[in-house]
Parts: sequence; structure tokens; C-alpha cells
Amino acid sequence: MKTKSTGRILLLARPRGFPRAAALAVIAVAAVASLAACSPKSGADRQSSSALAGEVTLTDAQREHIKLYTVALSKFRRTVETTGAVDFDNDQATSVLAPFSGPVSRLLVSPGEKVKKGAPLALVDSPDFAEATTTYRKALSTATTLRRLADMDKDLVQRNGVSQREATQAETDAVSAEADRDAALQALVSLNVDPGTIKAVRDGRALSHIGGVIRSPISGTVAEKLITPGELLQAGTTPCFTVADLSRVWVMAQVFGSDLTSVAVGDEVEVETGVDSGKFSGRVDNISALVDPDTRSVVARVVVDNPGDLLKKQMYVHVRIQSSRERTGLLVPVSAILRDDENLPFVYVLQPDSSFARQHVTLGYRTGDLFEIPDGIKIGERIVIDGAIFVQFMQNQ
Repeated sequence: MKTKSTGRILLLARPRGFPRAAALAVIAVAAVASLAACSPKSGADRQSSSALAGEVTLTDAQREHIKLYTVALSKFRRTVETTGAVDFDNDQATSVLAPFSGPVSRLLVSPGEKVKKGAPLALVDSPDFAEATTTYRKALSTATTLRRLADMDKDLVQRNGVSQREATQAETDAVSAEADRDAALQALVSLNVDPGTIKAVRDGRALSHIGGVIRSPISGTVAEKLITPGELLQAGTTPCFTVADLSRVWVMAQVFGSDLTSVAVGDEVEVETGVDSGKFSGRVDNISALVDPDTRSVVARVVVDNPGDLLKKQMYVHVRIQSSRERTGLLVPVSAILRDDENLPFVYVLQPDSSFARQHVTLGYRTGDLFEIPDGIKIGERIVIDGAIFVQFMQNQ
């Protein structure tokens, strides 16, 4: 009988009269037998091998290089880290508007200067100021004269020198003139005229220069100068300066959806500029009710003490908000977390047979050197926290 060899399967020459179907059946049986002979392990053996490949057994000497941690519920407070921008404390900052119209004749301060309340900021050649001063001078003179006449008519009434009707009319005129005088005085005060000028007018002294003075409404720092000499000001509309008390500022921190439940009014905050100016402490003062359509974040306003005026408006800062709300979860040290070839996080868990097996986990919030694990491990399991890289090395051998 002739034979043909193909690989490890022998093909027998079909004898004359031997059915073709029977010959094909013999070949198929021979092929299956050949494959079975070539396979080193059965399916059950392969499953057992795969399970063993995922576990690591260490000797007693090797166990001395690792440290275990028993998973348990822990209480913690989240720390929300985000960015923010510095702004003036608008409760302690004001935009100084021109109280009268006219061209600026002279600037008296520069940005960065500290000023007291009422300090002069700029001089203005203002017709409004001159008119208000003249009006007050006239009203003052008229009120003084009419009051004197009214008092004289009172005496004459007692001596039958004038009628009661004339005395009453004189008193009415005096009261009206005094009201006009008070209104003119209030107009000067609203124009921020200094008390010295008002006293000079009241005393009848001539003024060497009738001009307006723009004064600071609060004590603070001149943060912005918005006018130049010669510029024509419009009363009540032209912004001239911004004066702010920089001892305290606002930091507008961006809080995104996943962190909103962890931030509340009153939470303590730490602010860093990223330079050598150090850290600044503050508290969450307000949480916006609106979502920014561009960033999809909510602004948390943080009031921050600013010693040395080191925080400047529009400066970008790093914000760390310490939540006051206590949470409960499974926390494990960061050192326990490793990554597989697909960059998925896992830990080594001690098995009942004293071996160690990889167990993939879901990483949640990180607080300091601890990770919250919402899924993947259970309470009471023991995991490797020191020496996990050593266990991984042993597994790869």
C-alpha cells in the first residue's frame, strides 16, 4: 500500500472499490487525533493555568517586603481644587464719578497711592462749582438779611410800629430764604466742596480760585485712574477713579458640577498664586445661582484677607476649598494603586490561600495620600499598600 505524508497526517491511498465518503471520514478522525496529540493541556487545564497566572505566591522572606492594609469605612471631608480670579471686594471699593462738569485742570494722585476719605484726587475748572458757590453766597446773604428784617418786625409789632400781617409776611420770607440757603449749602456738599471753602464763603472771604475738587469717598488705594488733564467731564456720568480697600479681596472660584455638592457657604479656603507670595486664607461667602454658559461652572465667591496688597485684580490663583460636609467611604493609600497594560487601576488583594491576586478598582476622589474607592474592593479585604510594585515584579517573572 502506498502512502503520502502531509505534515503529521498520513493520507492512505484509497483501495480500489473503497467508498470515497468512508475515506474522508477516516482522514477527519486522523486529523482530530493528531491535534489532540499536539495539544499540551485540556480546556480545564488552560483555565487552571490562567487563574494561576493572575495570582502571586510569596515566600515568608518575600512577605517581609510588603505591608498589608485592611479595608474599612472611613470618614473624610473632600477638598475641591480649582482655579479662580482675584477681584475687588465690591463692598469696599467704589468708582468715583465726576460730581460736576468741566475740563480736568490737574491730577493730584497716581494709581497705587493710598488716600484717606475726603482726600483730593483731581482739580476741575467747573462752571457748576462756580455757580454752586455763587448761589450759596447769594442765598446766605439773602437769608441773613431777611432774618434780620423779620426779627425787627417782631419788635415793631409789640410797639404797634407795623401790623401783624406785615410781621407774619416778613417771617415767611425769612424762613423761605433760609430754606434756599440750606439747599445751596447741600448742593456744595454734594459737589464734595471741602469745609474750608464753605467756611470761607460763609465768612464772606473772596476765593482765589473757584474750581471743583474731586475727592475720595472712602479710604483706600487708588486702583485705577480713568481721566487725563484737559478731559471734559460730564457730571454724574464720567468715571474718574476707582478707589478700593485692598486689605480684603474677592476670589471668584470656578466650581464644576461634580464638586458642587461639596462646596457650601462658610467653607474654609486656601489660595495660592504660584509664586513666592505664599498662601492666603479665606472663606466661601457666596455661591452663584447661575451657571456660566462658557465654562459650565458655578462661581463661588471667596473673601480673602490680603496682607501687603499682594493679591491684584484679575490675577489667576489656585484655590483649595475644604468642604465642611463629612462623608463616609472606602479609602486606601495611593501607594496601593497600580496600573495594568491598559492603564486601568488595580490593587493586589490577599486571597484565602495566602496568594495575591490583581483586582481592578474604580478611583474616586483623592484626599491627600488616600484614594476613595467606590467600587472594586469590599470592607474587610486586605490589600498590599507597601511593596505592591514588588508583587507586580514577582508576578511578571
